[in-house]
Amino acid sequence: MFSAPAVRRRGAARRLAAAAVLSGLIATGSIASAGAAAADDGAQHQGGAVATLDGLKTYDQAVLRTNGTSHEIPAGLFEMTVDGGGRLKTYCIDIHNPTQDQAKYLETPWSQTSLGGNKNAGKIRWILEHSYPQVDDLAALAERAGTGPLSEQTAAAGTQVAIWRYSDAADVDAADPAAEQLADWLQRQAKDIAEPKASLSLQPNAVSGKAGERLGPVTVRTGAGQIAVSPPADAAASGIKVTDAAGKPVTSATNGSRLFFDVPEGAEDGSATLSVTATTSVPVGRAFAGVTKSQTQILAGSSESTVSANATATWAKAGPIPALSARKNCAEGGVDITASNKGDAPFTFELVGLEYTIAAGESRTVTVPVAEDQAYDFTITGPDGFQKNFKGVLDCRTTGEPGDETQTLTSQPSPASAGSLSAGLEGDLAETGSSSATPWIAGIAVVMVVIGGAAVLLLRKKRTTTPDE
Repeated sequence: MFSAPAVRRRGAARRLAAAAVLSGLIATGSIASAGAAAADDGAQHQGGAVATLDGLKTYDQAVLRTNGTSHEIPAGLFEMTVDGGGRLKTYCIDIHNPTQDQAKYLETPWSQTSLGGNKNAGKIRWILEHSYPQVDDLAALAERAGTGPLSEQTAAAGTQVAIWRYSDAADVDAADPAAEQLADWLQRQAKDIAEPKASLSLQPNAVSGKAGERLGPVTVRTGAGQIAVSPPADAAASGIKVTDAAGKPVTSATNGSRLFFDVPEGAEDGSATLSVTATTSVPVGRAFAGVTKSQTQILAGSSESTVSANATATWAKAGPIPALSARKNCAEGGVDITASNKGDAPFTFELVGLEYTIAAGESRTVTVPVAEDQAYDFTITGPDGFQKNFKGVLDCRTTGEPGDETQTLTSQPSPASAGSLSAGLEGDLAETGSSSATPWIAGIAVVMVVIGGAAVLLLRKKRTTTPDE
């Protein structure tokens, strides 16, 4: 997912404006037919760990009360396998939504999940820092909390119950008396702690400029000691280098390092991607959101794991030179698509029937409304094969459908619990248990959501700082 794609040539044609069309693709075949220019994975990821959900592994029982009805549900720790190596342990912060078997998860800023609007998010992090598995001396934990003897299963259940009370405002108790006492103690003691920084990110993750310049800077943010920097795949042939501010080629970086794309003066118009990777423990309290619809998780423990981030540069000799990026905007209920233009002519694009022009040297953000829990899949295309794809699921709230609670936390979800409308957009229906109609239903829903919200698209100045990391 994070290997650097080859430099993509867009030809030497000079234009006064680059027309781009954003569309909701309604079938996975549309993505496959887009060609080499769409090689980037469009999932919104600001960097960090990418992992696959293995299921609920250490748990006991809890009782959830909703609408006057009690449901007995499992409560405890999930495990994930990190792409490239490593293991994660997580708790659920999305009790009413089901898990999806073998779902792919991305390390995600709180602001792009339900935690962004939750005044108690910091208390959840305190609970994680002061309970199992961060505290693995269960006898000491039991003594501190004033409970009876705790097993790994009951400690995990009590911790999960305390988290649910803050993440979902859930009316939930642990079935085991000692686990319930632990949950009560954690809830009473919890204090507000700030969101942890990303394990690895690049800011910004898209830059642009003229050939013959050093494009950037792209700043590395990480808690890891040493970062490996990989240049574009065909850097030797194209002459594109990754350098520091002085123009010295770099192959490694640390926190705060500033990276640049050094583009030769005679380079044809094009774009390229650099990748950075490291091995580190992901900070406890980082959120993990599903690429497809699957309940949001929060990190309780990490082995040494592979973390990655990408940044893309676009250049040209003249004309508009756009840089495009996207992120979920939970506060506005949509997806922010940001276009900056480092060229010497306007960059014009059409977004669901509305035309926008970014003047030379300016930047704008368009917020595309997307319904809660809705999959989206947008592609911006331009002349000479230019394309940029953005996809994901907007999952900003914890409210689920009545009756979901009995299927919420199964370690091996049934097709009914795993098959959300978004599943088909990621391709493997055999893994998700969805029906073959899923991608068409999802695509039609995306188109309807975007068309219905077109009249309220927001156009605003891009912030000069990045608030989420």
